[in-house]
Amino acid sequence: MSSFTKPVKGDYAEYFEGYLEHLAADGRDVMTILNTQADGVVSGLKNITEEQANHCYAPGKWSVKELVGHVIDMERLFAFRALWIARMAEKEQPGVDENLWAANSNAGSRSVVDLVEEYQGMRMSHLQLFSGLEGIDLSRRGMVGGFATTINSMPWLVAAHEVHHLGVLRDRYGVDFSKRIERPEFPPGGTPTR
Repeated sequence: MSSFTKPVKGDYAEYFEGYLEHLAADGRDVMTILNTQADGVVSGLKNITEEQANHCYAPGKWSVKELVGHVIDMERLFAFRALWIARMAEKEQPGVDENLWAANSNAGSRSVVDLVEEYQGMRMSHLQLFSGLEGIDLSRRGMVGGFATTINSMPWLVAAHEVHHLGVLRDRYGVDFSKRIERPEFPPGGTPTR
């Protein structure tokens, strides 16, 4: 069992409250959640075609690949923020514009296999990082985008952000990475139904 505990209001930007609500009823420790999520995402990505991964549910929306690229980018950012605070860096970290980042990502032009490999390597690295941080004061705070943020909150934000986007994949794209799937079919017209 990890020493990370569910964060409370004041440990993170208020903006993340909606994401963290996704984990409110989950009694598992965050490291178990992150491991389980990784298994589901890798399995899900390995079971979709390139065509399905290039699918956008509406004009101007991200493709499945771009959404996965966004999840990867934000996980890296949360992990870096945890490390920044842990190492007692004095400067405040800025907020980010997720749409700007996505517009400048090349995730949509990469292969699913490439994204799987990056995701797996990244998640393993961050699990090791978070495990290594457990020996320090996890309540240590740093400023992120104008909000005091704790180290303890970061792995929870990674997990909650991913749960949110896995829900978007399920509800808007018709792809459920929470179960083992065999090449899901998108409905006629490419718009998933519930």
